[in-house]
Amino acid sequence: MIKKYTDQELKDQRPKLEVLKQQKRHPISIILENIRSLYNVGSMFRSSDGALIEKLYLSGYTASPPRKEIEKTALGSVASVPWEHHQDPSGVITELKKKNYSIISLEHTTKSIPYNKVDYNFPVCLILGNEVEGISQNLINQSDFAIDIPMFGIKQSLNVTVAYGIIIYHLIEKYKAELKKKP
Repeated sequence: MIKKYTDQELKDQRPKLEVLKQQKRHPISIILENIRSLYNVGSMFRSSDGALIEKLYLSGYTASPPRKEIEKTALGSVASVPWEHHQDPSGVITELKKKNYSIISLEHTTKSIPYNKVDYNFPVCLILGNEVEGISQNLINQSDFAIDIPMFGIKQSLNVTVAYGIIIYHLIEKYKAELKKKP
């Protein structure tokens, strides 16, 4: 018989916030550019916590905590995810490149590669853009390459939070596979 965990049993299995802050994080940072929905921002905080990403950079008019709309979907993860807000993320990209981060735009471009056909070099910084306009051309130009999620229906894209969930866990699996290859 399969027994479902209770909420308390799940909570008991998770690290405490103090312990989590000391844990080694996956070498993946995220830039959110001009995300208009505060609920999407909160959802991405929650996914970032689950994925144990290194840092979340909010930029442009992407809202920052504290906001009740963010907290509604973040469910406390604002406290567990390292984050900063930068009006212009170009400086963040410049600093990350100095630290040998691969800068990746999740965007449909003329040179996008399907996300599951890429050999990633860690650490990485993934850029996600506005729900309607996508990532600005300026940030695409600063990227090392662009990836996309192939679409097979009439719509050209997924909700930004759904796309983020797909890509972030794919990146973690790629990172773990890379670690297994090292002696």
